[in-house]
Amino acid sequence: MAAAFSSLVGQPRAILSASPTVSCSQIRKPANFPLQNSRFFLVNSSSVPRTCTMAMVGDDNVDPARDDHSINWPSYDDPKVVDVTPGLQERDFRGTPYIPVYVMLPMGIINMECEIVDANNLVNQLKILKSAKVDGVVVECWWGIVEAHAPKRYNWGGYKRLFEIVRDLNLKLRVVMSFHECGGNVGDDVHIPLPRWVTEIGYKNPDIFFADRDLRRTHECLTWGIDKERVLRGRTALEVYFGLMRSFSVEFIEFFENGVISEIEIGLGPCGELRYPSHSAKLGWKYPGIGEFQCYDKYLFNSLQKAAEASGSSSSGKGPWNAGSYNSKPQKTEFFRDGGEYNRFYGRFFLKWYTQVLIDHADQVLGLANLSFKGTPIAAKLPGIYWWRNTKSGAAELTAGFYSVNCRDGYSPIASMLKKREAALNFTCLELHTVDQKKDFPQALADPEGLVWQVNMDFPKLQVLNAAWEANIPVAGENARPCYRREGYNKILENAKPMNDPFGRYYLSAFTYLKLSPTLLEKHNFMEFERFVQMMHGVQRNNLN
Repeated sequence: MAAAFSSLVGQPRAILSASPTVSCSQIRKPANFPLQNSRFFLVNSSSVPRTCTMAMVGDDNVDPARDDHSINWPSYDDPKVVDVTPGLQERDFRGTPYIPVYVMLPMGIINMECEIVDANNLVNQLKILKSAKVDGVVVECWWGIVEAHAPKRYNWGGYKRLFEIVRDLNLKLRVVMSFHECGGNVGDDVHIPLPRWVTEIGYKNPDIFFADRDLRRTHECLTWGIDKERVLRGRTALEVYFGLMRSFSVEFIEFFENGVISEIEIGLGPCGELRYPSHSAKLGWKYPGIGEFQCYDKYLFNSLQKAAEASGSSSSGKGPWNAGSYNSKPQKTEFFRDGGEYNRFYGRFFLKWYTQVLIDHADQVLGLANLSFKGTPIAAKLPGIYWWRNTKSGAAELTAGFYSVNCRDGYSPIASMLKKREAALNFTCLELHTVDQKKDFPQALADPEGLVWQVNMDFPKLQVLNAAWEANIPVAGENARPCYRREGYNKILENAKPMNDPFGRYYLSAFTYLKLSPTLLEKHNFMEFERFVQMMHGVQRNNLN
């Protein structure tokens, strides 16, 4: 699953409802926006398209360039009045920086035989997206599909056909190298396991996967402990990742040369994000649980013991014994409570080691990505771990691998590593409002806005976007949950193009909308989306207000 991890946390309905925006920023306090006149739209509401003849898989008769205007819109039979919220405060985005907008394609667009699914329908949907002037689409290339049956046997057939369709429609491609499993989490509608030959190795050596304190494991991704261990049929995990990336770069060289592929995002952990699998729904985690540390496979545990011995304190070579379980609250644990173990000698040693393993893994994989994709921008994705952020320990961030407590900056070291590897940062949850979290989950002490870029002076921690901007690296973003309402779009715009930025430094380099679906293509939803795209492009479309 390459959708943002924040989509797992069971966001409340209030995210998509009208609500005032909380502004606690001490950096760029938004000015008052001019009021826009409210209005209602008379549209049709049915989301079920009429049946039509679809191409079978592998249908060579699909011609996406045949007629750019022959769009078969879904039909909407029942009229409905849609309230677009009267009295919304809005900015005029004319003349603001042009931010490219991409749309994530559905995860099941390529099946397990690496064949494109329903090509005719895809072409029609891409034409609709193009009518809104989107810049391109995002495609996940799944390790479990491409190298499914045997080491170094790569099958790119369905992706080749998909890329040709996108190219012929004059759209750009952002490609995600997905080295993780898809399926089993909230929002997953398909199952794409790791390659079969890898899981077979795992039956005999389960330590190739992350483990919690009770040695429970998921198969979401490989532990970083085997990055340099030859346990994958004679290869290390780094060599396996490099092999897939090199094969991709050779197979699709023409798409690099003609500029169709604009960027490669490198999967670095579960859901493609740089984090530990510390909040696994398969192991019983539910929002807003703190999660559990994932360092008990024999490879990572040996690394911890060696680090403890090197520090002169061999007794520290153990995992936290008092950090609770997946669904604990911070104050109910000895490790995460105020004044707890996290801020004492052992806790500081362990957390420093834990986060350094995360950074080293990303550093090594991105270094190989640079060798594979010379001349093409690369990116890494960070998750939005925003619950328990308004506590001193920030427990959920700590178990995920982000050592950001009190005034300690847990994101600048990651931004510096990305700068070293000339990689952009892709971040999520740009549409979320802190006020909604406080209303629906007050016990979670969540602060998505504070995590993105606003300052909370009660818990002063550097925000993700600011850390990246200070490192002078490109910053891209995406939404965490399905977004169809203007409130969500306006919040994205606020984060993408912050107010009071006279030098034009602090804006997103690109935005990915998650994701293409029949609901997005309903005409009233698509009108809002089209309006949003034009504002991201710096064009005010008053006829869409």
